[in-house]
Amino acid sequence: LGLEGLLQQQNPRSDEHDEMLFIVIHQASELWMKLCLHETHAAAQLIAKDQLRPAFKMLTRVARIQQQMVNAWEVLVTMTPADYASFRDSLGQSSGFQSFQYRELEFLLGNKNAALVEAHKNHEQHYAQLQTVLNAPSLYDVCLQLLQQRGFDIPTSHTQRDWQQPYTANKHVQAAWKKVYQDTDTYWDLYELAEKLVDLEYHFQQWRFNHMKTVERIIGHKHGTGGTSGVDYLQKALSLQSF
Repeated sequence: LGLEGLLQQQNPRSDEHDEMLFIVIHQASELWMKLCLHETHAAAQLIAKDQLRPAFKMLTRVARIQQQMVNAWEVLVTMTPADYASFRDSLGQSSGFQSFQYRELEFLLGNKNAALVEAHKNHEQHYAQLQTVLNAPSLYDVCLQLLQQRGFDIPTSHTQRDWQQPYTANKHVQAAWKKVYQDTDTYWDLYELAEKLVDLEYHFQQWRFNHMKTVERIIGHKHGTGGTSGVDYLQKALSLQSF
């Protein structure tokens, strides 16, 4: 398991007790995101092959991981504003923006923004991976391609397009999903697929909300260490939807 190396990666920059909590929470979240990416990429490949049953297991696992990540905020909120202030300056410009895995997961789920890749241009491997995911179909795009393969009237404008651009609503896509939900006996596997997507979106929004409320509780409306507007920035992120 490489535990010796793993457990040597927690290196506080100050002597403050709570900095260890801050580091461990963020590192644990990165490990969970690594598994989320592993499972979601694999699920997308299976969906593209119309192999839904094994994909469902993977997407269910992702939803369980997301629940773990949501619950992790409950540990971090045991830190008071004074606790955080005692070591905040030692973080320098460290920020959630440094998480290339979070950005990759957002892109994979369909929330794409080419400008956000530039924050990682100084790390060749991360930059290349983000460019790859940015220019590939998202999980939802793959699902729409499957609907088209199954005979639903999904326009090519939504199955063959510039993958860098975020998804835009379409009446034919809405009609297809409506048909699936109105006739679940015929389209049970597609109905289950839709519900798996809803689960991912639901838990992602829970994570964003808990993130925002944790930041609001600990630092209020101060600017984030990475230069963002802090809580205001996180509140705007709540309006983002992947599916």
